[in-house]
Amino acid sequence: MIRKAVLAAIALSALGAASARADTRRKVIIDQDAFGPGGSNLQAILLVVQSPNVEVLGVTIESGDGWQLENVAHTIRMLELIGRPDIPVVPGATYPLINSEEETRRWEKLYGRIPYKGAWMDAWPGYNTVNRPHYHAPDVVPPLEEGEPTTKPAAEVAANFIVRKLHEFPGQVTILALGPFTNLALATHLDEGCAALAEQLIIMGGSFDPDGSKVDEFSLQFINSPRVEFNNRWDPEAGKMTLHAGWKKITVIPTDATVGTKFTAEVEKLATSGSDSPSAKYVSMYGQIGFPMWDEVAAAVMLEPTIIRHADALSMDIDIGHGPNYGATLSWAPGNGPGLGEPQVTVVRAIDIPRLEALFAEAVRRPPLPR
Repeated sequence: MIRKAVLAAIALSALGAASARADTRRKVIIDQDAFGPGGSNLQAILLVVQSPNVEVLGVTIESGDGWQLENVAHTIRMLELIGRPDIPVVPGATYPLINSEEETRRWEKLYGRIPYKGAWMDAWPGYNTVNRPHYHAPDVVPPLEEGEPTTKPAAEVAANFIVRKLHEFPGQVTILALGPFTNLALATHLDEGCAALAEQLIIMGGSFDPDGSKVDEFSLQFINSPRVEFNNRWDPEAGKMTLHAGWKKITVIPTDATVGTKFTAEVEKLATSGSDSPSAKYVSMYGQIGFPMWDEVAAAVMLEPTIIRHADALSMDIDIGHGPNYGATLSWAPGNGPGLGEPQVTVVRAIDIPRLEALFAEAVRRPPLPR
């Protein structure tokens, strides 16, 4: 009887600890154009999912680097392989609000080639050594290298999911937006007050003054157009709508903060060598060596803000005129903007790169967290 009582007490204590952990974890919705397998898109999701201090309410998916249907499949399969199929993957927007592939091709004939167009890339420049030749129609999901998912996506639209969760947990949810902002624009248009219910918005997007001296095939995307960045260029109207939606706090991680990061063989070894965790196995199999750690930077800033080495307070907006600067980042010193509702944001300019790499490795090496 005594042994049974002790075991019951231990069980109750464990339940209490689990409940306390669940109560204190930060609630996060990840919004992502999660093209894969591996790569910055999915590794950023993995980094957040593996944090013991975070409860991922769901991953909402839009098109961008790849088409939404394929991105959903890659995300579900990654979550299955790392032992977290319980996290809802919620399909969202397939197309930008106004911009389109046809519009972009007409724009290029007037103003010049855009180096990177995500799912619209039908040919790659000769200087690209790590391109991803995946051009196909939006309703096509090619066979997945990592195997086909068995878990089904959530039977809900991403915009509705975002609105519902913000109302369910008012003041508690961080939105981590790592792709184009179509889902967020639709959500905040559907419910005009929902943005104010979030704890904060953290976005990977925008380009202010990246270090052009560090020239590689990725910096060529911005070296001649330093204010243009892919997430905002894919859907400029959504970027503008999202910025103007009335968030309590916005932190922006632009290309400036990601220059100098790279997922190298050394980072992969640090994250996977000697570890048998499912996440380490996934990164070892599908990590894309050679790519900057774009989205991992934004995820790391959310998890550990102390990695920020320099940040500025600026007013920010997106150019939606369909001229040569369509989708470009606009910014002013606080109070110096046109006064048309442009929000004041915190812009992260530089981070501690060794700490980013260590944080990523620590997360990858962890076993799956209790659900």
